[in-house]
Amino acid sequence: MLGSFDDAEELVQEAMLRAWRGLDAFEGRSLFRTWLYRIATNLCLNALERAPQRVLPLDVVAPVTASTPRTEARASPPQGTEIPWLQPYPDELLDDTTADARLITRESIAVAFVAALQHLPPKQRAILLLADVMGWSASEISEMLEASEASVTSALQRAHATMRARPTTRTVTGDERAVLRRFMDAWETGDATILTAMLRDDARWQMPPAPLWFDGRAAISNLLTLFPPHWNERAFRMIATGANRQPAAAAYLRLAGESVFRLSGVHVLDVEGATIAAITTFGPELCARFPLAPTL
Repeated sequence: MLGSFDDAEELVQEAMLRAWRGLDAFEGRSLFRTWLYRIATNLCLNALERAPQRVLPLDVVAPVTASTPRTEARASPPQGTEIPWLQPYPDELLDDTTADARLITRESIAVAFVAALQHLPPKQRAILLLADVMGWSASEISEMLEASEASVTSALQRAHATMRARPTTRTVTGDERAVLRRFMDAWETGDATILTAMLRDDARWQMPPAPLWFDGRAAISNLLTLFPPHWNERAFRMIATGANRQPAAAAYLRLAGESVFRLSGVHVLDVEGATIAAITTFGPELCARFPLAPTL
């Protein structure tokens, strides 16, 4: 609902506190879990009325393409730290959860799906999640949101139309671990040719909190030609992880003249077959809840 790990954690605590304080008022006219979901959903809706929309770079800036002049390239991209960026969710915490398994499938947690959700009005967002992820009926949703079934059905149709117009997830086949390993090895060895060859022609690469994204393999190839992994005597170490049920790698960067590798970001891959369809590289400030050491 919120697109923010930190905001979600805070509202979970608030929801449980409100449920505890209001327990005597629960009359048993609905399932207890329905009552809890009503509290949590209303808290989310109230929070979204006040909060700015969570975004990714492709939502806020035009892409860098193969035709973008190379003179515009910069070794250090501008940072949009004031922008409310979408946050990734560590797989380690998804693995530990006791939540309904329907909530943590790839389709319902993938970065692209969560990003697309942020473009829905809050109530449509809630209805889509309750219907398509939780599997609730229109009558159950209407009762929880105190709305008519007709309005719920209409809102769900509008939400589906919006989601169809935005890229979400692809059907993934093949051995994702092998793709991730090749990606990590190429970064560590500094082989920009292998990195480029792993990409689909229409691959996208975005890098929050930098308001910057690259559209197409040719554009990414230009970037890697100008600034390959080992540019200016840099070195990388990569550690496999997982985010939003997608293969991911934590990148540790050592600058020239230094002895310490510092966490520089988490690459989340959208893999299709043996190729990479999209990369979202989240800066370390957006990955604070990942169980990753700041240095190696």
